[in-house]
Amino acid sequence: MAEHEHVRVAVIGSGFGGLGAAVRLRREGITDFVVLERADSVGGTWRDNSYPGCACDVPSHLYSFSFAPNPDWPRTFSGQRHIRAYLEHVTDLFGLRPHLRLDSEVKLMTWDNENLRWNIETTRGSLSADVVVSATGPLSDPKVPEIPGLDSFPGKVFHSARWDHDYDLRGKRVAMVGTGASAIQIVPAIQPQVGRLTLFQRTPPWVMPRVDRAISGAERWLHRRLPVTAQARRGLLWGIRELQVQAFTKHPDELGLVEQLARRNMARAVKDPALRAKLTPDYRIGCKRILLSSTYYPALARPNVDVVASGLREIRGSTVVAADGTEAEVDAIIFGTGFHVTDMPIAERVIGADGSTLAESWKDGMRGLRGATAAGFPNWMTIIGPNTGLGNSSMILMIESQLNYMADYLRQLDVLGGRTALDPRPSAVEDWNEQVQERMRRTVWSTGGCTSWYLDANGRNTTVWPGTTTEFRRATRRVDLAEYEVVRRPVVERAVPGGTGESAAAGRRSGASA
Repeated sequence: MAEHEHVRVAVIGSGFGGLGAAVRLRREGITDFVVLERADSVGGTWRDNSYPGCACDVPSHLYSFSFAPNPDWPRTFSGQRHIRAYLEHVTDLFGLRPHLRLDSEVKLMTWDNENLRWNIETTRGSLSADVVVSATGPLSDPKVPEIPGLDSFPGKVFHSARWDHDYDLRGKRVAMVGTGASAIQIVPAIQPQVGRLTLFQRTPPWVMPRVDRAISGAERWLHRRLPVTAQARRGLLWGIRELQVQAFTKHPDELGLVEQLARRNMARAVKDPALRAKLTPDYRIGCKRILLSSTYYPALARPNVDVVASGLREIRGSTVVAADGTEAEVDAIIFGTGFHVTDMPIAERVIGADGSTLAESWKDGMRGLRGATAAGFPNWMTIIGPNTGLGNSSMILMIESQLNYMADYLRQLDVLGGRTALDPRPSAVEDWNEQVQERMRRTVWSTGGCTSWYLDANGRNTTVWPGTTTEFRRATRRVDLAEYEVVRRPVVERAVPGGTGESAAAGRRSGASA
């Protein structure tokens, strides 16, 4: 990294959000930017999560950029390897590699009030930027619970997002902790190999069949020759999910039929009434993310699998002990326990205009204006920010909406001219979040009777968007300057004959009309 490098935009992260931001910057004619990535390659969560069976639970043609369609997806639900390859392809297709700064983990970002820029410290040097676009994503930092005795466990321990491919699971006694989206893919993938598998389940998920199949050569040929067919396929997938949203956000009782289908899915594979009882949730379907798998239940019914309907409490040597007292001797422990979503570590590394960190600003819960900006942190934006997650559709749709907002944000800075920054008004942030939380009260995530990773420590859902992707796109199409304070660089007045002359000590703030 060049000494004293300054860029117009610094993008943090090279997953879908970061690469999407980089592509949009180039399409807007902006080339003075860098993409800071802590790893040695692009891909984000699809680079980090390489566990056996890893795949997307959103159809491939919807889980890709609208501006970079892929006619050659091999399956209706593609695996990790193909999604990562797609992101590498996007990087090359749009000429992003010269902008990449790999092995450059951001250690600290500090807002400079005097020069109206961000000073950024990374593991490979320092730089500054007029605007920061944080695209680290909510699924980037694994969460491992503090279990008494874990440090002295003599066997192998790793998180699903940091899979140890050098460790041979064949014949081993394995504890799988957690029953989320990763675990239901890992369990059927490793069950045939391991000697014994003990699954620690605090809360059973609702699981629907995953209707996956290979996409035929004829289909792929048609999509290559007639791109409009791929667009139509994407549009149909999107439309179906838009129609489903009201059941999640306004009429959760309508999900009862889906619940019946999920029960039948379980009954077909699990004949043991005792095991079915363990696996049957006691909350409304959709309150937690609905998981898709046609192999999870059959794997749990195999004779070498034990389901413990209780969380892991402690570890004594090589013995894992559940909260209900169940014990098992294991050689390896795999944590499928999710990520730091509502307490993202990057927030501790962002220091705003008043000297406090973003984590301190968000100590009572994440709050952002239109899921993108935070009061007190000028010219700082986030992709997949507060209340931008989805419970039933593709996050790429939300990312692209936020890219529209980012592009207009930069246009507004150009129009304002000079050394200028935009800082969201606290009242605008509060109004936006009050609207979001009011809508959240009716949703299945609030009324469904579960505790999920969507909720923060205060029980507020600061993760999911309580509406359609169309609504969010309308809300983020343009930047409303009335929601921002305009901050200008201090002006130093020169002394003139007969005058006194003085200099401003801090950035001038004004209304949107400035």
